[in-house]
Amino acid sequence: MDAWRARVDAALASALDGLDGTEPALLAAMRHAVLLGGKRMRPQLVYATGTACGAREDDLDAAAAAVELVHAYSLVHDDLPALDDDALRRGQPTVHVAHGEATAIVAGDALQALAFSLLAHAPLADARRVAMLAELASASGAAGMCGGQAFDLAATGGAPITLDALERLHAMKTGALLRAAVRLGALAAAADAATRSALDRYADALGLAFQIRDDLLDIEGDSATLGKTAGKDAAQDKATFPALIGVEASRARLRELAQRMQDALAGCSGDTRALAALGRRVIERDH
Repeated sequence: MDAWRARVDAALASALDGLDGTEPALLAAMRHAVLLGGKRMRPQLVYATGTACGAREDDLDAAAAAVELVHAYSLVHDDLPALDDDALRRGQPTVHVAHGEATAIVAGDALQALAFSLLAHAPLADARRVAMLAELASASGAAGMCGGQAFDLAATGGAPITLDALERLHAMKTGALLRAAVRLGALAAAADAATRSALDRYADALGLAFQIRDDLLDIEGDSATLGKTAGKDAAQDKATFPALIGVEASRARLRELAQRMQDALAGCSGDTRALAALGRRVIERDH
């Protein structure tokens, strides 16, 4: 997985280096958003899924970089004053703090466009490439990440929310892009229908686990370790799993989701050890 992280970092740097003639302030903001760290969870899911299903790493680079660029753009916009109004990300000033709010908005837009450009030029058969573009678009838009963000805005400020609605919110806001990363790897490898179904079950459990762990870290972690401001959820009265069902019930849910991931991977052919390791990392992470 360290090798995959280095591989996608190189692909991301190369994509940004290729933006000849870009206005310098815009390019600096894009580099800030992408190259200053991050867990690279989504690209590693692309590589872990694709290689488990028989794809070559060369066939996965574009998808791995594209999903990370979409994630990076979403963070730039999430941190803006109109949304989460955060000043710290990955231990650094957020893009709008470092480069100005207007430049941050444009940088996020440009990162999203770059993601789809990279995927459109992936060295794959046309049908696979189009399917991957459709998957990333669906996961990013109103039916996925952006739609989940809208539900999150509606639920902020103490508005009542049910557990089912909270799970749906996060299945869209957080889970959709994680699930897309898994699906992109499977599409690049032309995985069979049974394997794709098992991988979807794994990805759904992983996405929900990722968010529950994030909610717990917001109340249990510190800003230095997290690399972002701790305690923001409570301060903004956001809908979270600990707030709705309590800390212990949230931890119990994490254990249940860990088992669901393990059960789902048992239904996959190929070497799924990297996917299992990423699932454990989601459950156990401290940032």
